[in-house]
Amino acid sequence: MTRLDRYILAQLLWVFGFFSLVLVSVYWVNKAVSLFDRLIGDGQPMSVFLEFTALSLPMLIRTVLPISAFVATLQVTLGLLRNSEVAVIQAAGISPLRLARPVVLFGLIVTTFLVVLMHFIVPEARSQLARRQAEVAQNITASLLQDGVFQHPAEGVTFFINEITEDGTMRGIFLSDARSQLQRVDYTARTALIVPEATGPKLVMIDGQAQIHDRRSGRLSVTGFSDFTYDLSILAGPAGRGRSVQELPTRDLIAPTQALFDETHATAAQFRFELVSRFVDGFTALTAALIGYAALVAGGFSRLGFWREIVLAVALIAVVQSLANALAGVAMRSVGLSWLGAIPLALAALAALGLIAWASRTRRLPGGAP
Repeated sequence: MTRLDRYILAQLLWVFGFFSLVLVSVYWVNKAVSLFDRLIGDGQPMSVFLEFTALSLPMLIRTVLPISAFVATLQVTLGLLRNSEVAVIQAAGISPLRLARPVVLFGLIVTTFLVVLMHFIVPEARSQLARRQAEVAQNITASLLQDGVFQHPAEGVTFFINEITEDGTMRGIFLSDARSQLQRVDYTARTALIVPEATGPKLVMIDGQAQIHDRRSGRLSVTGFSDFTYDLSILAGPAGRGRSVQELPTRDLIAPTQALFDETHATAAQFRFELVSRFVDGFTALTAALIGYAALVAGGFSRLGFWREIVLAVALIAVVQSLANALAGVAMRSVGLSWLGAIPLALAALAALGLIAWASRTRRLPGGAP
């Protein structure tokens, strides 16, 4: 590596670190605010909030790093152009293609970190987060088991238990659900039990009645029941679910078993697409850096500014991302189409190389002399 490569690479890494820190902080604050309201509102301690935010950070970092790589490359290349450093370098006989070497090296460094992140850290973080969410949901359900206290587990919902026996049977149940703007339903039951299920906890009320108050007409209707099941997962969240494809380690994606298909309810095409994505998506940082560099050097030095080149770079990134989103649905329909996830990145790389070739071509004078 030459001194020039080290000089440009050092600037890229420094700016990349700065923008990564800023963007991760912004994304984290936006997510943390809603998470804080939800968890603290449910009576969870601050330690649970900190744990949830820490487990969500790998997913945020995975989203932010390609953006940071793109912005860092734009910033550094703009600085080189504005200070006429690119003009001096090209006058010394160094082509735009040769000048792209530190950009490629920078992109590969970020890509390596992304690949490690997506293969090891993100799946484990997703799995741990899902497990803790299920545990918190069960804790919220357990907090409903308090006799002699009017509780409000959600806005518009009131729950009261007169007595809880030693075997866990609840006696004297009152449940009011006023979340709907059209009606309010009040349930009363002689006894009740909370039954855990895969889709979430259920409240089974026995020997009771439901009083339905129509808010529009003002009518009150009463219906008796011998047993009635009320879904508590809308209050506590789903519990006992299986893992998703995104939570599985890479080794399980390579050779999935029938048990994994049954657990995730996913198809073989979805497994293959997730596996390909973990390898391919890491290179989004490399292609983003190349597009940012190539779009700027293709325009050359200009005293009128570089807004056209910046718009071109942003437009190319938007087109690549839109194409990736469009092909994702198609790729998950068949195992043989999983390779479609690599097409957007391949096209992005070709576009960047084309712009670099154009920049090399425009360096020649009209008479043909270099």
